[in-house]
Formats: sequence, C-alpha cells, structure tokens
Amino acid sequence: MKTHPMETRPRGRRVAPPGPQAGAGLLEVMISILIMGIGLLGIAAMQATALRNSQSSLERSQAVIQTYTILESMRANRAAALAGEYNLVQTCDPPAANATLAQSDIRAWISSLEQTLGNTATTCGTIACNGADCTVTVQWDDSRGTDNAGAGSTTYRVATRTQL
Repeated sequence: MKTHPMETRPRGRRVAPPGPQAGAGLLEVMISILIMGIGLLGIAAMQATALRNSQSSLERSQAVIQTYTILESMRANRAAALAGEYNLVQTCDPPAANATLAQSDIRAWISSLEQTLGNTATTCGTIACNGADCTVTVQWDDSRGTDNAGAGSTTYRVATRTQL
C-alpha cells in the first residue's frame, strides 16, 4: 500500500512533494554568457580568416587575368613579340610612353597591374620570350593573405607560359 507524500512517516517527519525549480542562479547565467562569448569570438575569427583568404584569392585571380591580358596583346602584335619587343625584365613602375605599340601595351599592362594588385614596390611584371615560347610573370605583395605578416616572404608570383 502506497502512502501519500504528506502522510506521517514512521519517525513523525513529514515529506513535502518536490516543487518546480524557481530559477537559474547567477553563477549559471554567468557561465552561459562566458560560453556564448567564446563562441562569438570564434565566429568572428572565422569571418576574419575567410575575408583574408577571399582577398588573397581575388588577387591571385586578377594576376592570372593580367598575364592573359598581355599575352593577348602580344598575340595581336605577333611580329613584334617574336622580334623581342615585348621582352621585359622585372619592372615595377610603368615605363615612359613611347611610340611603338609594344611599349604602349607594356605601359598599359604595368599600370593595370598596379590598379588591380596594389600600387606597391613589389607589384611587378616580367615578360621573357624565346622565339614563340613566352613566359609572363606577375609578382605582388600578398601580406594581407598570410597569417604571419612580417615573418618570411609575403611576395607571391604567378607565371604563365605559352606559345604565341
């Protein structure tokens, strides 16, 4: 036979039925806020990393596009390219404007590199042709895309090799 919880027990004690919890303690609230704060900091760090990697990816894509841009100019002026008029040692500043189409193309290309990849001392271009076999190299500062800015080389290069 079951006894009711409020009934007297053998020693004369009465047992009250368990009631619902009245609320959370201050310590529990503080711990939950701490855990949520750590989680939000983690989300913010992931966003910053994603943004940095996205910028680096954009710059790499722009560098590839820039190599194809000058190569298409060289294909349009193939005779001058085969004659070596487009050959260019590593240049970071746009050369002076000259009369030939090849020199104008190179000036426009270096200026475009600076506009898309940043006007820094490390944004440079190189063109090396050996007959119809040409290699175009673009170099720029990718320090925003690395975790260890200031530690080691942050210069990135993209080279495209093709036949005219």
